[in-house]
Amino acid sequence: MMKNRKLVKGIALAAVITALAAGGTAAYLTDFETATNSFTVGKVDIDLDEPNWKPEDNTDLVPTQVIRKDPYVSNKGVNEAFVYLEVSVPVRNVITAAKDGTRNALAKTELFSFTKNKDWTQLERTEVGQNMVYTYAYNHILKPGTKTTTLFDTVTFANIIEGQLDTQQIDMPVRAYAIQATNTGDDKTTVLEQATAAYQKYVNQNKGQAGGVTK
Repeated sequence: MMKNRKLVKGIALAAVITALAAGGTAAYLTDFETATNSFTVGKVDIDLDEPNWKPEDNTDLVPTQVIRKDPYVSNKGVNEAFVYLEVSVPVRNVITAAKDGTRNALAKTELFSFTKNKDWTQLERTEVGQNMVYTYAYNHILKPGTKTTTLFDTVTFANIIEGQLDTQQIDMPVRAYAIQATNTGDDKTTVLEQATAAYQKYVNQNKGQAGGVTK
């Protein structure tokens, strides 16, 4: 009987040793850390202003009248941006007069003219419906908290012979567009070349959207 007890004890001891050995093979030393990298998404945000435009002063236009209209763009966002101004000049078939008063033939005529300022470069001139649409790029990258110079300061009404557009409302819309300056210029050399490449990206991305260019 004693032999049997010793045998049982021996088996039990062997079982404990085996269990400890098995547990030891899984006791690796481990640790971990988590690195959380936070990113803040940028924002392109612009305002279009015409501080000297007074609608109430321009309700009864006369031929060759000079009107104060001075559009510029402010960067209200947090990213540098390429910015553009688009001007839609109304076009009509009208008879105009030369400076000496001589009548010109009936012709398709842009009803307003202007002289752009030197910080802007024309990218496009396209006839869309009853408008001639001009698109200009600003020659500099616009930093946050800054504004462009004005595209122009005045516009001049064409020398229209009376009786052709009397009491009609004539609109000359101006639209501003912007796109981030980073990674949109296709590694071009000059700012203007970069702005031109970036403009096409803006056109493609916003085609058919509320921010799309006039086409």
